[in-house]
Amino acid sequence: MGSGSPDAPAHAPPEPLAQGRFAGREAFAQLVRNAFVHAAREGWQEIILSDATFEDWPLRERSVVESLHAWSASGRHMILLATRYDEVMRHHARFVSWRKTWGHIIDCRVCRMAHPADFPSAIWSRVWFMHRLDPQHSLGACGHERERSMHLREALEEKIRDSVPGFAASTLGL
Repeated sequence: MGSGSPDAPAHAPPEPLAQGRFAGREAFAQLVRNAFVHAAREGWQEIILSDATFEDWPLRERSVVESLHAWSASGRHMILLATRYDEVMRHHARFVSWRKTWGHIIDCRVCRMAHPADFPSAIWSRVWFMHRLDPQHSLGACGHERERSMHLREALEEKIRDSVPGFAASTLGL
């Protein structure tokens, strides 16, 4: 496995961010891992994560949460966009715990009226993007290409406008 694998030492240099097409679940998962490592090391200020359910994202992995924790510095902001968060809560306990700690920098949004099959599966930052065009087969494209990045950002902004707050960091009881 590459240096971005879940068991790689924290001091190992990250794999370069990929550009171009990708295919397969492991390729997708590795792109997600690498993106978070680079986000932490390079100080990405804003990240948008979008997926219908995030069920097959590697958010349960210790290395992913460690990268997110390292990324969580002052001035950072993340938007999480989904059609529902029950799969996140069910399958990604480490991520849910991290989200509770860093809730003040994470804006979780839900698009309940959106059809999951038509929902964008993507990571967007000003530096790099990954867009899974076919989530079922994990086929997509990633890179630094400005025009594709802008189109993806516009599509994500449209979903954000149609969303409401969801996946609270904590539940308040009486």
